[in-house]
Amino acid sequence: MKTLLAALVATTALAVPARAQDEIKGFGIAILGGENAQERVADSTCLAQRIEDALGVPTALFTPADYDGAIEGLLEGSIDAAWLGASSYARTYLSNPDAVEPVLVGTGPDGAVSHAAIAYARRDSGIASLDDMRGKVIGFADPNALTGYLIPSVEIAALTGAPVGSGAYFGAVRFTGSYEQTLLAVASGEIDAGVAWIGGGSDGVPTGPLRTAADAGLVDGNVLVEIWRSRPIPGGPIVLRKSLPAEVKEKVTAVYAGLHERDPDCADRVANGPTAGFTPIGHDAYVSVIAARRAVSD
Repeated sequence: MKTLLAALVATTALAVPARAQDEIKGFGIAILGGENAQERVADSTCLAQRIEDALGVPTALFTPADYDGAIEGLLEGSIDAAWLGASSYARTYLSNPDAVEPVLVGTGPDGAVSHAAIAYARRDSGIASLDDMRGKVIGFADPNALTGYLIPSVEIAALTGAPVGSGAYFGAVRFTGSYEQTLLAVASGEIDAGVAWIGGGSDGVPTGPLRTAADAGLVDGNVLVEIWRSRPIPGGPIVLRKSLPAEVKEKVTAVYAGLHERDPDCADRVANGPTAGFTPIGHDAYVSVIAARRAVSD
């Protein structure tokens, strides 16, 4: 497999020298979305190999523990590409508008580019809705994630009449680090309910981390029950560093855009579930998300 790097970083310290705009000696991709770093690398190695072949330079996969690690790498120039959540893109943009640019967004099996936040509880817990969550523990994936926290915190607060983290409604709020860990915590009874995401499925079975975890044998989907769902949320973008040479950005974008047609299995693994591929998107699609992120930051 040529020079593709299989040894990868699982921390937020991504120690790869920044590259000058007119010179690229390697290409780094941050892989997010799961607790098991080895599985994340295995699922994305097919993508990295195609990018390495297209660019002719070593391509490394990095596995930061959370969105902070990916954002830090993008801002420092040690990471060249990442599939961010919409809120994390907004945070990156607010930190430095010239750091990255969105180029593509993943689609669901039905071609949709939006999804919803969804809260689950154990089916045997007696919790059927948010009305039953007063004084109980709710879990979220990451405070920087649009679906994992920002949108749910706003919509849930509107329903309960109290800020999510104020202690006025929920007994405690816990950040688990990933959707997978949130679902595991709910299933094991560590928390009373947790928020993940859900999308449409062409086979009639919804996509999202619950389906992925259930397919992997990590969680019995029959154990959990939906207790709340948000309004539709725009999908997060695949971003590239703006300072990369134009030819590099064009080639990498083309690899992602053509992945589903050339290797559907690889596309599904990169997308962490069934997908119809990746479609173009730009900054304007996230203006409202950036405004929401700015309001929260202020």
